Amino acid sequence: MTSALVPLPVVLPLLGSGAALMMSRWPRAQRMVSVVVLAAVVVVAALLLVAADREGPQVVWLGGWRELGIALVADRLAALMLLVSSIVTLAVLVYSIGQGVTDNDREAPVSIYHPTFLTLVAGVSNAFLAGDLFNLFVSFEILLFASYVLLTLGGTAARVRAGTIYVIVNVVSSALFLIAIATAYASLGTLNLAQIGERVPGLDATTALVVQLLLLTTFSIKAAVFPLSLWLPDSYPTAPAPVTAVFAGLLTKVGVYAIIRTQTLLFPDRPLTDLLLWAALATMLVGILGAIAQSDIKRLLSFTLVSHIGYMVFGIGLATQAGMSGAVFYVAHHITVQTALFLVVGLIENLGGSSALLRLGGLASLYPLIGVLFFVPAMNLAGIPPLSGFIGKVGLLQAGIADGSPLAWLLVAGGTVTSLLTLYAVAKAWALAFWRTPREAHEMALQLGGEREGDEEHETPQVSARGHVHLGSTVFAAGDVQEATRAADTDVSDDSEDDLFQLLEREGRRPRPPWAMILPTAGLVGVSLAITVFAGPLYALTDRAASDLLLRTPYLEAVQEAGR
Repeated sequence: MTSALVPLPVVLPLLGSGAALMMSRWPRAQRMVSVVVLAAVVVVAALLLVAADREGPQVVWLGGWRELGIALVADRLAALMLLVSSIVTLAVLVYSIGQGVTDNDREAPVSIYHPTFLTLVAGVSNAFLAGDLFNLFVSFEILLFASYVLLTLGGTAARVRAGTIYVIVNVVSSALFLIAIATAYASLGTLNLAQIGERVPGLDATTALVVQLLLLTTFSIKAAVFPLSLWLPDSYPTAPAPVTAVFAGLLTKVGVYAIIRTQTLLFPDRPLTDLLLWAALATMLVGILGAIAQSDIKRLLSFTLVSHIGYMVFGIGLATQAGMSGAVFYVAHHITVQTALFLVVGLIENLGGSSALLRLGGLASLYPLIGVLFFVPAMNLAGIPPLSGFIGKVGLLQAGIADGSPLAWLLVAGGTVTSLLTLYAVAKAWALAFWRTPREAHEMALQLGGEREGDEEHETPQVSARGHVHLGSTVFAAGDVQEATRAADTDVSDDSEDDLFQLLEREGRRPRPPWAMILPTAGLVGVSLAITVFAGPLYALTDRAASDLLLRTPYLEAVQEAGR
């Protein structure tokens, strides 16, 4: 039976994590185990999605006691989220392996990184499959422990500080979650989601509202819904590129998923529509205004991440089939696009030596492929037709127009403005990092460096720990610098940055693109384009998922049948 596959997306990564930990002395074996495990999870998730779409929700009870056992449920929504998340985590893992090879594992020590990453994947899968509140709480705690380790890899002061902020915020949200769980159990006598959904209509309205607000606050913190999103832009950008990518692309969507699940299954008659719509509008506008004010690509993308969470909350707040379908489609689209963009930023840092826009330039001419890999998902994020971002936004705006309320029309206007400002933000990043010439960027970098050092005319080039020489906006391999300066009968320490830059430009020296990082990035960009190509079938699937969510009957009946 297909239902026997339901626990595997959780069990396989946990077993793989243990195996990877035991293989800490054999890095190649660790990498192989990690890739094989996540590839297997992709296959299992695809099979579960097909089964859930054709046969209905797949349910497994773990434990002999139905009231106290753990229910894992894979309906259309959970299976779709599983498939998208497993594809993304596989791409990020392959990228991180390429980055480790390129940087000699300075950013992510293999013995620590792989077991922790697989544990993170297990937590994400468990959150999507959880059929009771306490198991969902356990999922978030697994994510918290693994996230803190990944955020602080390398042990730099900035990463420890960012990790501390992240942990404090999530500990507060976990405390709120425990209070909600205790209140729900005391009032209803169960934590199973299906059983709570059946018993909530008979609960006192005030108590039900308290539980709902506690859950919404908890999940809004994790999803980075304004005003509970202020922690995110300071926490994510300091982590290694693959960690930032999987956090930004995936972890916030676990919070969005939890909001969808609890709002539709537990509180269908009390959707708090106005509260969610106002939160969606504020999240969109505050996030995108923060993005256009940034001069660093990582922080810019972190603020756009917050902003586009607003689109998903918009669809949830409408509480209609069209709105819910648009929200689910947008979640699947955004996971792939946002992750791909952060992976490209990792490539930019590797080749350009910085993610600061004022120090970057000429990347489109130096590395055309990386220019394409940034441009495509950036335009997708901005909602340029006919890409999936445009399709998802049109679906949400149509749902708002169909609702017809003044607040829904305000969200339609806010969503349109946010999309235009997103286009401005990513176009600014493209113009500075890719379009202008390396010479213009280098001159600006020298000017900025001179201002910081008391307007000194020249600075002596410095060799980094990775064996790279940073010249303004461009990074050159130390070996190439030494070879070029020997041929010119000079020395690195005797030349100013400007003189050495001219010499290396004449010699045509530039860092070599790390293909082990480019290929998985290109693959993920390809997945985002596949969502565009197959948007019709995917939107039909999200329509069916939304219908099930609002109807509730398929979920409730499947859990009851499996519990007999």
